[in-house]
Amino acid sequence: MTDVPERERFEARDGDGDADQALAGFMTYQLTGNVIVFTHVDISPGYDGKGVDDALARTAMDDAAARSRTVVPICPFLAQWLTGHRQYNKIVAPSTKKIK
Repeated sequence: MTDVPERERFEARDGDGDADQALAGFMTYQLTGNVIVFTHVDISPGYDGKGVDDALARTAMDDAAARSRTVVPICPFLAQWLTGHRQYNKIVAPSTKKIK
């Protein structure tokens, strides 16, 4: 998993992550100051059900935590994923948390 800031996305690539490797999926974001808005996850055909979406979410959230960013999960996948990963609650914008 690699942050590609010039494309505003995290990428998952097959193999060792080299840019020449097949793109397995990506998670797009918009960064404004210290706030990162995750907008979309796209998994390439053939990689569904292989944990790419989970790995992208974990990498993106760990990166946001390491950089002390506030996360706004507009992406429906990430919003749902976060309900099962409450360890990230401290960095998720309060008005975007799902209450259960």
